[in-house]
Amino acid sequence: QVQLVESGGGLVQTGGSLRLSCAASGHTFSTSAMGWFRQAPGKEREFVGGVTWSIGSTLYADSVKGRFTISRDSVKVTVYLQMNSLKPEDSAVYYCAAKSSETYVPSFEYEYSYWGQGTQVTVSS
Repeated sequence: QVQLVESGGGLVQTGGSLRLSCAASGHTFSTSAMGWFRQAPGKEREFVGGVTWSIGSTLYADSVKGRFTISRDSVKVTVYLQMNSLKPEDSAVYYCAAKSSETYVPSFEYEYSYWGQGTQVTVSS
């Protein structure tokens, strides 16, 4: 059974940083793509960025490019989302997702098969 567990969310001031973690288990993720999405109240869930497990290729949404960095730790089977220079508009529930057997980073929700429960990020102004 595939499990994705996010952690690291919280309250931070504008300009601050947070690092989210997504611990994966129950599957061979070595050939997977891992994505991060977020959903703010009243808005649709949107793609933030992602990474391919095998070679570490990354893709970011324009809104976070240059501020957010995604990395992975193959030993811990964990993907990280380092968020710097946070803005109030970054406030949302952040989800990690996984897609098996993928060599690129999908950017649409429907492309991902597995999802975590989400972690809340709130950026105060």
